Amino acid sequence: MVFSKHNIFSNIKDSENFFIVNLLSGNADILSPDEACKIDGLRNSKEIVSDDFVNDMVAKGYWVDETEENKLYKSKYLDFIDNRDNDEVQLFFVPNYSCNFACSYCYQDEYAPAKSELTNEIVDAFFTYIQKEFAGRRKYITVFGGEPLLNSPKQKEIITYLVEQSNKVGLELCFVTNGYTLAEYIDILKKGRIREIQITLDGTAAVHNVRRFLKGGAGTFDKIVNGIDVTLANKLNVNLRMVIDKENINNLPELARFAIDKGWTKNSYFKTQIGRNYELHHCQSAPDKLFTRVSLYESLYSLIKQHPYIVEFYKPAYSISKFLAENGSLPAPLFDSCPACKTEWAFDYTGHIYPCTATVGKADESLGTFYPQTALNTSLINEWEKRDVTTINDCKDCSLQLACGGGCGSVAKNQSGQICSTDCRPVKELIELGFASYF
Repeated sequence: MVFSKHNIFSNIKDSENFFIVNLLSGNADILSPDEACKIDGLRNSKEIVSDDFVNDMVAKGYWVDETEENKLYKSKYLDFIDNRDNDEVQLFFVPNYSCNFACSYCYQDEYAPAKSELTNEIVDAFFTYIQKEFAGRRKYITVFGGEPLLNSPKQKEIITYLVEQSNKVGLELCFVTNGYTLAEYIDILKKGRIREIQITLDGTAAVHNVRRFLKGGAGTFDKIVNGIDVTLANKLNVNLRMVIDKENINNLPELARFAIDKGWTKNSYFKTQIGRNYELHHCQSAPDKLFTRVSLYESLYSLIKQHPYIVEFYKPAYSISKFLAENGSLPAPLFDSCPACKTEWAFDYTGHIYPCTATVGKADESLGTFYPQTALNTSLINEWEKRDVTTINDCKDCSLQLACGGGCGSVAKNQSGQICSTDCRPVKELIELGFASYF
């Protein structure tokens, strides 16, 4: 019998207590310092531990027979694959890469967009392709950019057609927009099966307007806020996103208070997310302003301690901690956190197909085309499809693998040149913060 290699065991931040989590067995416990010492003694064979304690460790899958644990691992892996194969597929569609904003941290600003325009014929080819290739799969479409809701008659015409075609085949739509022209588009959008509209606010007016401004330099905050109000009034789901780095994180309490005072946080059609500003396709002009994953969540932890009302606006997940607190159980083991070519695909107006949103628009990431003809790079698709913790060498003996899932394949490829390489998540440190926050 041995200490399970899937145990995540550490000290809770700002506490004398410890935690132990095992996603394979589905158990988690908070431990006193004395119990933590017993575990250390058991692991190192330096201390005689009572039979009752050992039996409890065995029952919860913390102390295991390796052969039996390997059988359980294989069984859970097959369950994961079966569930993923039956899961809903998110299909991103990019009608254009152009944008009316000149955001200070845009990662698409070095793209050289094709000069062709989206036509009804290309939209028809997209729907023909996805109805054939994803027949029998639950699926929905997310319209992405650039800015998909540009305020021009031509753009409104093509978005109207996209909405009409999605209605014909019974597919829900999401839109990722900067929100500047939402009010002008609301009559078009509410005719569709809209799952949600993701909009970005990077803070209150003074902060947001120096980060997310029009190409002419004008501020955008007031129009976006009006668009959010109009969207909520029309009972369409809003997913408000704040992109955070060291320049705007201290404005989070003020933005949270603004949203609370607007009544947004009490609205059942409103939710939020935090996005970490990070290097994606090319180097940021000021990388020193960026957070690592750990430093971001450490800062959020500190801010929430000072301003507890923030959690009414945004409640950090801290890896699996929030799920455990809200559900009283652990999520299923995560053998793969990269959806590319599995439950996520991306398509653009040039007729190209890509693995995911992090790769869309990069010519060297194209998997082939759906227009003017269908042509696929099956060997590259196979590389993306096989990526999970069982095929990434550095994941195989990592105790965090079933909470991390290997991270983002695109980031891993950018860093190492290999799809089947790691984008490690600081799981242990996040759970340390999460147990301190929610337990």
